[in-house]
Amino acid sequence: MTDTTDDIAEEMSFQSFDDDCKLLGNLFNDVLQREVDSTLMKKLEKIRIVAQSACNMRLAEIEDSAEMLEKQVAAEMSQLTLEEALTLARAVSHYLNLMGIAETHHRVRRLRSATHLTRSCDDVFTQLLQSGVSPDQLYRTVCKQEVEIVLTAHPTQINRRTLQYKHVRISHLLDYNDRTDLTHEDRETLIEDLVREITSIWQTDELRRHKPTPVDEARAGLNIVEQSLWKAVPHYLRRVSNSLKKHTGMPLPLTATPIKFGSWMGGDRDGNPNVTAKVTRDISLLSRWMAIDLYIREVDSLRFELSMTRCSDRLLKEAHDILKAENSLEDKHDSQGTRSQFKFHSQQSRSVPMQLPASADLPACADCDNDGSRYPNLELPGTDYMCQGNRGPSIPISPASNRSTQNGNPASSNASPSTGMKRVPSFSSVQLAAQRKKFAESMVGRSSFHKLLEPTPVQPAIAPYRIVLGNVKDKLMKTRTRLELLLEDIPCETDPWDHFETADQLLEPLLLCYDSLQSCGSGFLADGRLADLIRRVSTFGMVLMKLDLRQESSRHAEALDAITKFLDIGTYSEWDEEKKLEFLTRELKGKRPLIPSSIEVAPDVKEVLDTFRVAAELGSDSLGAYVISMASNASDVLAVELLQKDARLSVSGELGRPCPGGTLRVAPLFETVKDLRDAGLVIRKLLSIDWYKEHIIKNHNGHQEVMVGYSDSGKDAGRFTAAWELYKAQEDVVTACNEFGIKVTLFHGRGGSVGRGGGPTYLAIQSQPPGSVMDTLRSTEQGEMVQAKFGLPNTAVRQLEIYTTAVLLATLRPPLPPRELKWRTLMEEISKVSCKNYRSTVYENPEFITYFQEATPQAELGYLNIGSRPTRRKASTGIGHLRAIPWVFAWTQTRFVLPAWLGVGAGLEYACEKGHTEDLKAMYQEWPFFQSTIDLIEMIIGKADTSIAKHYDEVLVSEGRQKIGDDLRKELSSTEKYVLVVSGHEKLSDNNKSLRRLIEGRLPYLNPMNMLQVEILKRLRRDDDNVKLRDALLITINGIAAGMRNTG
Repeated sequence: MTDTTDDIAEEMSFQSFDDDCKLLGNLFNDVLQREVDSTLMKKLEKIRIVAQSACNMRLAEIEDSAEMLEKQVAAEMSQLTLEEALTLARAVSHYLNLMGIAETHHRVRRLRSATHLTRSCDDVFTQLLQSGVSPDQLYRTVCKQEVEIVLTAHPTQINRRTLQYKHVRISHLLDYNDRTDLTHEDRETLIEDLVREITSIWQTDELRRHKPTPVDEARAGLNIVEQSLWKAVPHYLRRVSNSLKKHTGMPLPLTATPIKFGSWMGGDRDGNPNVTAKVTRDISLLSRWMAIDLYIREVDSLRFELSMTRCSDRLLKEAHDILKAENSLEDKHDSQGTRSQFKFHSQQSRSVPMQLPASADLPACADCDNDGSRYPNLELPGTDYMCQGNRGPSIPISPASNRSTQNGNPASSNASPSTGMKRVPSFSSVQLAAQRKKFAESMVGRSSFHKLLEPTPVQPAIAPYRIVLGNVKDKLMKTRTRLELLLEDIPCETDPWDHFETADQLLEPLLLCYDSLQSCGSGFLADGRLADLIRRVSTFGMVLMKLDLRQESSRHAEALDAITKFLDIGTYSEWDEEKKLEFLTRELKGKRPLIPSSIEVAPDVKEVLDTFRVAAELGSDSLGAYVISMASNASDVLAVELLQKDARLSVSGELGRPCPGGTLRVAPLFETVKDLRDAGLVIRKLLSIDWYKEHIIKNHNGHQEVMVGYSDSGKDAGRFTAAWELYKAQEDVVTACNEFGIKVTLFHGRGGSVGRGGGPTYLAIQSQPPGSVMDTLRSTEQGEMVQAKFGLPNTAVRQLEIYTTAVLLATLRPPLPPRELKWRTLMEEISKVSCKNYRSTVYENPEFITYFQEATPQAELGYLNIGSRPTRRKASTGIGHLRAIPWVFAWTQTRFVLPAWLGVGAGLEYACEKGHTEDLKAMYQEWPFFQSTIDLIEMIIGKADTSIAKHYDEVLVSEGRQKIGDDLRKELSSTEKYVLVVSGHEKLSDNNKSLRRLIEGRLPYLNPMNMLQVEILKRLRRDDDNVKLRDALLITINGIAAGMRNTG
C-alpha cells in the first residue's frame, strides 16, 4: 500500500503489524542464512545495527552522533566487493517489500475488523440524511452517478509481475495466519509455505531484462481485473445496494453502474511509437476475449447452481424454443451424417453439467477473500485454433500449449514485438476438411462415453435455467472462438445470432432468469451468484475496460497538412485559428469524405490515419474517449472530429452499413499552465460553433468531457502553482459549459506521487471546486497505485466505495469555496512568487540541469525497462522535454522529492512577511482545497531527508555545483518551517502519527539502501559498461521505491 492511499490518514494499532513484520523478517533471515555466505551475513548484520543506531540518534535529535554513525555506514559500503554490494541491495530491497506486504495486509485486517468505517456508504449516507438530504434525493443521486477509473500504462510500477504475484500469495498466507482455528500442524504448514514463497522470491531475478511491449502492459491491466476487480465489483455493488436499502428502503437497481473502468494500455500513443493502430485493434480484441472467457467461467458455476425446476412461463417457453431449435439443427446434421459430432457438442453445452465448475462449491461471498486464487490465471488466445465455420467449437490443432513466460509475463511463444501475436496463414480447404474429419471421428467414441455418464434424458421443464444458461454458454464459446480467429487474422463468417456482440444481448437471458426466480418466490437465489453476474456484465460490458485513444495535437495537424497539401489548398498548420475553424466546420458539415483513397502520405501521418480507421471499425462499443494531449485551441478538437468523421464515412462505405457503435467523444487535455489558463476560452469557442454544440447534444447526450493534466503542469510551474491553476481552470470550464447548457465531465490525469497530482482519493475529490463534480468523474490510476489500490479484492472494494462516497458528497454537499475574495487574491500572489522561485531554479539556472543529472540516478532510470515508451517526448537534454515521471522518480530516489515542494516555501514566506499569517491559518481551517494542498506538501516533506540528499551531493556532484544543493536544502528547511506555521502543527505529520510511525520503521533499511546507491553510482559512472554494477544500481532503485512507497 502506498503512502498516498486513503486509509493512511487513519490512526491504527501496530501490534499485529509488528508481529507480521517480525515473522516475515525472521523467516527471510533464515532463508538468507541458507542462501548467503556466513561472513557476508555478519557484514550485513553489522551495517543494519549501525544504521538502526543512526536512525535512533536522528529521531532523538542527537545530530552529531547520527552523522558519525551514517559516515561509518557509508565507509562500510565503500569496502564492499561488487558481489557483496549486489547481495546487500537484494536483501534490503526484499525486506522493504516484505514490510510493504505486511503493511497492506494490516490495512485489510483493519477493514475487516472495524465496526464502523469512515467514508463508507453507511457512514456517508447517514451524514447526508442527517444534514437534510431526502432519502429520495440520495437514492436518485447514487443511481445516476457515473465514475470511471482509467488504468494507465504509465511506467511507475517497479516490481515485475512475477514478484507481484508472489507478494500477493504471501499476503494470502498472512491472511490465513490470522485465523484463530488453526491447529499446530496448520501453523507448521503455513510457516513452510511462507518459507517456500520467500525462498522463491530470493531465487527469482527481480529485474526486467527486456522492455515490456504495449501488449505486455495491457495484459498486466487485464490481470488486475481478473485477480481483483472481477471479485471486488459485485461485493462493492452489494455493499452500496444494502446501504441504500437500509437508508432509503430501495436497493440499487441491478444494472446500475456507479463505477466503470477504462484503460490507456494500448491506446496511449502520445510520444510512444510502439503503440500502433494494429496494437490498439489487437488489445481491444484481447480485452473482449478475456471478458468472454470470464463470463464462461461464471455461467458454468451458475448452471451448476440453478438446478431448480420452478420457473416463469416466459422462461419455460424460452427453454422449449431452445430445445426445439436444437432438435431441428440436430435433424439437419443427422441428414448430413454429422449427427455424432453435433450431438456431443450440444450435450456439452446444454445438458446437466458433467463436472463441478471451479469455485462452484463456494458461496459467492467467498470470492472476495480470494484464498483459492490462481496467479496468473489468464491464458491468452494463441494459434491453437482453426475456423470451423459458424457451427460447433473451434478445433484444437495441437494438444500442446503454445504459452511461454518471459519476465513473468504470460506471452505467446511466437510473440512479435508489435502485438505479441503470431499471424498464421489461412488454411487451405483440403487441410480444413481433413481437420474436420479427424475431429468428427474422434467425437464418435467420446460421444458414446458421455452417454454413459449422462442422466436419463428428461423433459425440458425439469431444468429450464440450465437449458437457457447452456444456450448462453454455447454463444459465449462461439464468441470466444470468433475473437480468437479475428486475433489470428483468419477469415470467419459467422451468423450474428450465434454470438454476442453487445452487453445487452448477454444481459437479456440473464435478466430473464432473474425475473423468473423473483416471480417464483426465489428472490434469495436470484440475488446471489446470478445478480453478481448481471452486475459484472453491466459494469464490465463486453470489453472489461473501454480503451481510450490519446495522441498529441501536433500529430493531427501534421496529418491535415498532408491532406491540404495533397488537395492543393495550402498548408493547414500555417493558417490562423479562424481560418482553421472555418475550414474544419465546413468539412464537418459536408457529407463526403475529405481524404482521397489515392493519397500517399509519410509513415507517421499514415499511422495517425490508420488509428482513426481502427477507431471507426471498433466504435464506441469498444473504445472510450479520444484524448488530445497538449490541446490549446478549439481547432485541435475539431481536427480530431473531422479525421474521425472521414474515417467513419470511408469504413461504412466499404462495409455497406453504418460503423459499429457511435462516434468517440473527444476530450481536450489541458496540461501546461498557459493552456490551463485558456481552457475556459477554448471550451466557450467550441460550444459557440453551432455544428459542434449540436454534435455534443445529439451524439454525446449533451456532455462535454475535458481532461486536466497534473504532471506536466507541476513540472512546468511547480506543485503549488499547478494546483491553483488546475483549480481555476476547472471553475472556468464548468462555468463555460453552464453558459451553453452543456454538462461537463472533468477527467483528472493524476499521477501516483504528490509531485504529479497524486494523493488520497477522498481528499482529492473533496477539495475540488464547487460544482466541478456533479455525479460524474473520470480519473486515472497509474503504475504502482493500480496495484496498491486494486491489487487485492478487499482493498479494491474499499477504494471503489471511497470513490462513490467522495463523489456523492461533492455532488450533494459541494466543498466550500474560498470564504473571501481576499483569499483568492492571496493565492494569486503566493502562486506568482512560488512559480517564479521554481522556474528560476529549474529553468533559468544554466547549471541546474547538470546538477540534476549528477545528483540523481535520472540518466540510469532508462535501464529499468518498466515501460514501453521513451522517457523523453523529443530528443533533447533539457528539463522541458523530459517526461514528468522520470523527473519525479529521480528526485524521489534521492529522498529530496524536490518537485513536490520547490517554490512553496518562498510563496508562503512572502505571504507571512506581508502580514497574512492569520489569513493563511484561516484558509487552512476553512478551505478544503488549500488544506489538502498544504497537507500533501507536509506529508511529502516528512518523507524527505536532507542528510541523505546531502550525501548524494557530497559524493556525486562536482564541487562547483554543490552550492546549488546547499541552497535547495536551506529552502526545504524554510518550506518546512512555513508549512508548520500554516498548519499549526508542532512537527511534520503531527496530524498523521500512523504515517510517521510507518516511515520511521522503514528508515533503518531505507537509509543504508540510499548510501549503497550512492556508492554504486560512484563506481558505475567510472565504469559504465559494468553490467553487474548496473544490476546492483537497479536493485537499489527497486528497494528505495519500495521503502518510499512511491516512484514517479
